[in-house]
Amino acid sequence: MVQNGNVVHVTDNEFAQVTDSEQLVVVDFWAEWCGPCRYLGPIVEELGQEMKGKVTFAKLNVDENPETPMKFGIMGIPTLIAFKKGQAVGKVVGAAPKDQLKAWVEKHL
Repeated sequence: MVQNGNVVHVTDNEFAQVTDSEQLVVVDFWAEWCGPCRYLGPIVEELGQEMKGKVTFAKLNVDENPETPMKFGIMGIPTLIAFKKGQAVGKVVGAAPKDQLKAWVEKHL
């Protein structure tokens, strides 16, 4: 697990440990080559800063960690999944503006 700013970078092996939390955890499934993922990255960083203490934001590179995306049936990236106590409670596929993503995250708090 690597902390980079306000976002935790996780692997397949660390995934359950990060998402099995009392606090809401939002995982960004992404890849280096994905243009929309690069658009979404700074937004996730900003939300991590703004919502620090309320939400944990994590990123999982789907190319380096194929097991977890397969487990959750992720067919397109970027995909954001919100988790509460290890259970997926919401999903967004594709890049969206910051205000839309923030509203989506807040509805799961």
